[in-house]
Amino acid sequence: MKIFFDGGHRPGGMEYAVVLGGQVHIVRDLGPGTSMTAEWLALIAATRLAHAAGLADAVLLGDAAAVIAQALGEVRVPPAHRAQFQLWSDLPRPPGRFRLRHIKRTQNLAGIALARPALRQSTG
Repeated sequence: MKIFFDGGHRPGGMEYAVVLGGQVHIVRDLGPGTSMTAEWLALIAATRLAHAAGLADAVLLGDAAAVIAQALGEVRVPPAHRAQFQLWSDLPRPPGRFRLRHIKRTQNLAGIALARPALRQSTG
């Protein structure tokens, strides 16, 4: 099952979206922070949702190349994001295969959901 995730930062603070099985989960007003922190929070939320759904074959798809490379151990995690990395590393994974992949921004359904004006007001 494909799970799309994306985090962002607007003048009002951080936000993220996760799309799983056609359902959009958007959380806004996460407080001050950076777009990179928001991306980590989106990855954490997507991992939690994958585990809660008990997916046997989960592939998490995001457009934040740096966060994905850090999570996969391909590059060093900067000190500012070690807490998020540790939290993500400690999360239980869904059963079966669990993959994390980078996709283009234009392919990221979660990023598209965050940008849509009709969904700007929804949370959940």
